Amino acid sequence: MSLDTLAIIWFVLWGVIWTVYFILDAYSLGTGMIFPLVTKNRKERNQLQETIGPFWGGNEVWLVTAGGATFAAFPAVYATMFSSLYEAMLLLLFALFFRGAGLELMHKDDNPLWQKFFKWAFTISSYALPLLLGVAFSNLYYGLLLGENGYEGSFFKLLHAYSILGGLVFIALFMTSGALWVMIKNTGEVVSRSYKIAKFAAPVAAAAIAMFFVGTMNESRIADNFNEYPVLFSAPVATLLISLATIYFIFKNKIKSAFASVCITIFALSATGFIGMFPNMLISRIDEAYSLTLYNSSGSQKNLQLMFIVAVIMVPIVIGYQIWSYTLFKKKITTDEAKGY
Repeated sequence: MSLDTLAIIWFVLWGVIWTVYFILDAYSLGTGMIFPLVTKNRKERNQLQETIGPFWGGNEVWLVTAGGATFAAFPAVYATMFSSLYEAMLLLLFALFFRGAGLELMHKDDNPLWQKFFKWAFTISSYALPLLLGVAFSNLYYGLLLGENGYEGSFFKLLHAYSILGGLVFIALFMTSGALWVMIKNTGEVVSRSYKIAKFAAPVAAAAIAMFFVGTMNESRIADNFNEYPVLFSAPVATLLISLATIYFIFKNKIKSAFASVCITIFALSATGFIGMFPNMLISRIDEAYSLTLYNSSGSQKNLQLMFIVAVIMVPIVIGYQIWSYTLFKKKITTDEAKGY
């Protein structure tokens, strides 16, 4: 295969890896968001901890893989992204740290202040992660102030109406996913409380997605692909329709169908973004000459070939492990039997 063909393959894989991460971590982050809203005592906190305990670490493997794939397949993109979005990436790392620490350490001590601190560390970081991811990817669609000397803006230049709206889209979608996951995995009062949240979050997510797409087609740099090839509008249209289907399934109390629907919504939303970006990876708002594409930022041909072979071997192993873990922990969790995490 030629270098250009390999670069295209890795762009697709890059998008797929990020999308899988968004889908899988959406429900565990969403569970963290609603944690203080649906738990009223230690037993119920144990219940929600156990709801995501066996899965969240495996889900974050995809985040590590996404970062590694960016570094190895598109080193120029990795270098520019992590320098341009340095403050945002640092905040993301802190949120990841406190999210894991909050979940792991919440009940390691009976001191109420200890438990309260780590409960809120877990919850706040669960909000921060989708917000930061939404802001980061919205800026990739919107375009960065990339010039001759790299990124020429500041951290606060990344915070504008369009990027913040992207963060809110992620929060609403992830909250919906988390509430539905809690309902699928549990019995008891946490289920009824989560249902109320799902009925609120799903319509908010659909409305936010609609507004985000209006902004995307009017403000972002990825609208060009859609205007040039109108058939591509099927991706955002499908995203909107599936988000509405999620609302329908929730109000019909078809929770598993609603959860599948919100996962497909996240997939379609991600596909819309990556389709619009192609072949760009980092778009410059200053001059297109400074944009990084999959062609001018990819690694060597030998490097991409070797990575492709490793991916073909390792990705099925990761998928197999995760399927096994979901099969092993498929039993519903009751309040009395929950042991926490």
